Amino acid sequence: MTGRDSTRRTFLKSAGAAALLGTTGATAAGATPRPSRPSPRPFVHRNDYDFDEVYDRVGTDSVRWDRAVAQYGDGIVAGMGVADMDFRAAPCVTNALAERCTHENWGYMHRPDSYAEAVAAWNRRRYGIEIDPDSIVFTTGVHPGIIAALHTFSPPGTPVLLTTPTYNGFYTDLRFSRTVADDSPMIVDSEGRYEIDYDDFERRAKRCNAFILCNPQNPTGNCWSAEDLTRMGEICLRHRVVVLADEIHCDFVTGGNAYTPFASLDPELVDNSLTFKSASKSFSLAAMKVAWYYSTNPELLARVRANTRADLSTLGMVATRAALDEGEPWLDDLILYLDANHDFAESWIRDHLPGIRHRKGQGTYLAWLDVGEFAERIDAAGTAARESAAGSATVNAEQVVQRWFAERAGVFLNPGSSYGTGGSGYMRMNLASPRAVVETALERIGEAIAAM
Repeated sequence: MTGRDSTRRTFLKSAGAAALLGTTGATAAGATPRPSRPSPRPFVHRNDYDFDEVYDRVGTDSVRWDRAVAQYGDGIVAGMGVADMDFRAAPCVTNALAERCTHENWGYMHRPDSYAEAVAAWNRRRYGIEIDPDSIVFTTGVHPGIIAALHTFSPPGTPVLLTTPTYNGFYTDLRFSRTVADDSPMIVDSEGRYEIDYDDFERRAKRCNAFILCNPQNPTGNCWSAEDLTRMGEICLRHRVVVLADEIHCDFVTGGNAYTPFASLDPELVDNSLTFKSASKSFSLAAMKVAWYYSTNPELLARVRANTRADLSTLGMVATRAALDEGEPWLDDLILYLDANHDFAESWIRDHLPGIRHRKGQGTYLAWLDVGEFAERIDAAGTAARESAAGSATVNAEQVVQRWFAERAGVFLNPGSSYGTGGSGYMRMNLASPRAVVETALERIGEAIAAM
């Protein structure tokens, strides 16, 4: 075991102990002592799934944990960036994989109709939409599906419409397809709520062939209403812009909110769209490389299918079908747990992190932190300008804030500037971890701020 892994495992163990003992370890040197308070109320599980278990992912080549350490060194003890989850897989997934592995042959796999039927049944049960199984096209991820659609509808050099801040991975898809981002910045009010700027949206739509819709919106957490989706869909239809609806976070909605599938709108609008989904977020199966897209428009579907090449793995398909067929009780319990994590984070940030603001999102398991005031306090913009002038690479203020949290708190967050226009002054934090890990990460940030 390396010294780095030992340090991080110590953190995980102490976080687990904190959940049991109601404490969170020593206060950083020079920091103001934390106010005494009760430990967070234990989560009441409806089923037999223990999301409070601090599950060690250290040393597994995890992007969320190990890559953060590779970037910032051994001091990183909490990887709260990349959007995957820190829980054990749903038991039905593990059992299905173990059963398949008893057959020790890995030749070409025939994919029976049951795989597409599982996708259709999931959407019917949970969202009341009917999807023709024959219209479902499997891919090795949402990214390859969107790239295939961009190759189909947007020639190299043409603009693609985005409402920003939005998922930073879309910019990678645009680079791969040699298209250009046309950011339509959303309007944010004094309470941190985001809305579409429809005048700007339509102005940009007139020059685009495709719009990548993010629903729920990563990183802002918006679950777009039927009215919002209809208005965006009507603008796109009017200007012959195909809607590419990335709805990969759709299963994560916080209490009192709802996810509206684009495919549930008026047929005329739905016919001008393709929807992209996967079990990779809902069941943390990103490494299994299985996703799908579908459309009610046979012409659009055929054109994108012609640009799609998916080499799917046997284990990925087995895991996905098991999750969709048997994983609902696990996911339903998890959704309640993550909602409670959202509530805890919002409360803790409000009460204990001066200079940082956060409004609980309607969807996803991500927190979008307004660090503008804190960034000014540490002169992040000035530091970025000086480093950019002195070095060969451009540095921005959010990267300075990221480094500050990494070096002084041992907590890795994603810089908001990578999420497009409007992301400056923000950081993204992943809350899909046991409560003790979320709590300890927030406390370490608070201790670092108090020690300034």
